[in-house]
Amino acid sequence: MPIVNRIAALSDEMAAWRHDFHENPELLYEVHRTAGIVADKLRAFGCDEVVTGIGKTGVVGVIRGRKTGSGRTIGLRADMDALPILEAANVPYASKVPGKMHACGHDGHTAMLLGAAKYLAETRNFDGTAVVIFQPAEEGGGGGKAMVDDGMMTRWGIQEVYGMHNMPNLPEGHFATTPGAMLASSDTIEIIVTGKGGHAGALPHKAVDSVLIGSQIVNALQSIVARNVDPLKSAVISVTQFHAGTADNIIPETAVLRGTVRTLDPEVRDLVERRIGEVTDSIARAFGGSAETRYTRMYPVTMNHAREAGVAAEIARDIVGADRVNEKFIPMMGAEDFSFMLEARPGAMILVGMGDGQECHHPAYVFNDNILGHGASYWVRLIEKTMPAG
Repeated sequence: MPIVNRIAALSDEMAAWRHDFHENPELLYEVHRTAGIVADKLRAFGCDEVVTGIGKTGVVGVIRGRKTGSGRTIGLRADMDALPILEAANVPYASKVPGKMHACGHDGHTAMLLGAAKYLAETRNFDGTAVVIFQPAEEGGGGGKAMVDDGMMTRWGIQEVYGMHNMPNLPEGHFATTPGAMLASSDTIEIIVTGKGGHAGALPHKAVDSVLIGSQIVNALQSIVARNVDPLKSAVISVTQFHAGTADNIIPETAVLRGTVRTLDPEVRDLVERRIGEVTDSIARAFGGSAETRYTRMYPVTMNHAREAGVAAEIARDIVGADRVNEKFIPMMGAEDFSFMLEARPGAMILVGMGDGQECHHPAYVFNDNILGHGASYWVRLIEKTMPAG
């Protein structure tokens, strides 16, 4: 049966899987129910090997083609975790867990890859090995890194790896990718300002105001992007938290600032990290205080490899036609821990359009079930075309 017909026949089943995952969201590495269902289904599909506990709670399924003489092995990755958001979407399968919601479509990603795995295990119309990867903790937990650190790439001899993410407000069923940087690095900053506490009304001149210092730091950090970063390159520094003080008439001894940093270039990332420390320290000292900067690198730039980005675009054209594939997608400042897998092996991330709707991470976000077939077909075509059975 042609791919399109067989995947279409799986559409209702994939939607049912997704709705079940959506009703029962799990966070970070605590995806025990989801991972258990994924593993059970992969075994029922007849995968040659199903292994759980990779990267703490990740699942890997191995499907060998009817030929394996090519020696090729390609990994396909989906993420399983939800977000700590109270759902506001009015859908009949809404989250049953207060404060947890699949607001980024990982339930859909999991369902699409399961659909592809079922098809590939039935047909095996390829020469090589397909490794389906279901990872936990994409939303800030670095589950992709955990799976790589667990030896996933070497254990199964994965030579290339591909990822997919839904994209609200990209037309339904369209695809987008690009060689090079596609998504930003994501780092966190914590700045601890220390001054000298005192009476805010009577004796401010005898204090060193940590709030004043912190305020100057917030303003000055914006100069890094404006005056240190090449204007043809990108960076974002956002201070999103400022904690200080316990009363109206007390100058607090300490203030704590926290925020996020995004870049699309490793050299810019290094520059921004260095300058944040320098600017923060100098301003604090100028006002008679001190500051400690803690810069934590989280996710690196999602950097598509040129050849594999071309492969991804070619496969997408086969699925939906050239007029629905953007091969020069303008990078976004969002981040993805698929970046760790792309550091370990050549590969590419591609986006699949959801049509109009709320952006990811919004409490009223709704995944579009119409794209389940597009995503599953992409995965199947990627395996069958890049490892043809002849």
